Amino acid sequence: MKRFMKWMTESFAPRLDAITNNIWIASIQEAIMVAIPMIFIGSIITLISILQDFIPGMPDLTPITTFSFGLLGLFIAFLTPYTVMEKKERHKIKLLAGMTGISLFLMLLNPVVNEDGTVQFVLERFGPAGMVTALIVGVFIAVIMNVCAKFSFFKKGSSMPEFIMDWFDFLVPIAVIMGIGWVLVYQLHFDIFGLIMSVFEPINAMGQSLIGFVLFNFIGVVLYSFGVSPWVLMPIWYAIWIPAIEENAALVAQGLDPVNINTFETFFSGWLGIGGMGATLPLVIWFLFARSKKLKTIGKATLIPSLFNINEPVVYGAPVAFNPLLMVPMWINGLITPIIVYLALDMGFAQIPSKIFQLWYTPIGVSTYLMSGFNGLILLAVVLLIVFAVWFPFFKLYDAQELKKEREYQEEA
Repeated sequence: MKRFMKWMTESFAPRLDAITNNIWIASIQEAIMVAIPMIFIGSIITLISILQDFIPGMPDLTPITTFSFGLLGLFIAFLTPYTVMEKKERHKIKLLAGMTGISLFLMLLNPVVNEDGTVQFVLERFGPAGMVTALIVGVFIAVIMNVCAKFSFFKKGSSMPEFIMDWFDFLVPIAVIMGIGWVLVYQLHFDIFGLIMSVFEPINAMGQSLIGFVLFNFIGVVLYSFGVSPWVLMPIWYAIWIPAIEENAALVAQGLDPVNINTFETFFSGWLGIGGMGATLPLVIWFLFARSKKLKTIGKATLIPSLFNINEPVVYGAPVAFNPLLMVPMWINGLITPIIVYLALDMGFAQIPSKIFQLWYTPIGVSTYLMSGFNGLILLAVVLLIVFAVWFPFFKLYDAQELKKEREYQEEA
């Protein structure tokens, strides 16, 4: 265990930090994070739509979701190249990069242009279904513009007005990008969406399997236990989660049963994120009964944030991170609970989430009921019993350890 801890601390964690701090990776993360409020809109509409069961004649609010969450791919196509250029301090071209992202993304949607001049798009491709395409488009544009930004048609000290020189210099990367898009779509009849679907089909299949579901949770928990925020994995997770919940919603709208278990809603609105990644709320509650003054104080200070699924204070304050005595139960829960939840949902004991609900700060239980009804609460109760039981013996050992330190300190004082 000591060797493993040393390797994680001195080798793995620094390398992972270097990767996540890379401008390109950080830009993708930031682009998705900036778009999160548009995702939240869909969750808020889900909450409000519950009132339709009680208020006859209440208007349909789904168009709000369609033109917010439903345009996620379009937003990412703009934000990704814009953010890369901003981080590389190429401020003159960042807006053009974003606009070019929208242009190429729309071209790759392969719209049908009718004889009367009207254009037909497949609306679902603007949203989560187009997210991966948008990320590819954004990175491609950023690469081209970053390379072209190093060259200029004009020598330094030219008498030409600066904005005129910028126009001509910016024309080249835009022309190259749009030219490539034109060749792919209108000459080679290339369907990037079809290609991405075929590439991601086995990845999605793996992600929706029991093994994939468990790995999703366990890898995030292990990284978090070593102080690495699980948010670094969000670009990968969202690429599977968002299309999955969108497909579930579409299936339910057709009168069919949802099939995708591995969604954000299952993780953070249903049964796994009990107090945050790693299911730390039960540990915080155990701290309230600690004999150690330190742990009791930590319990009181972190209870309210944990109820709203904010667990950084307890993970870094207890600490759980880099503390083998608390890391082990966090790992155990990270393996046991996803297995139980997956099997329960797969066997139909509780309803698989099919509503977009990404308000992760909604207290667990409330969000669980909204996603899966009364049976969802029963499953949550089972999960809570197990999580409380797993944390308990480790909590008792840690409490005794901290209490001993406090008594020795008092004796020395």
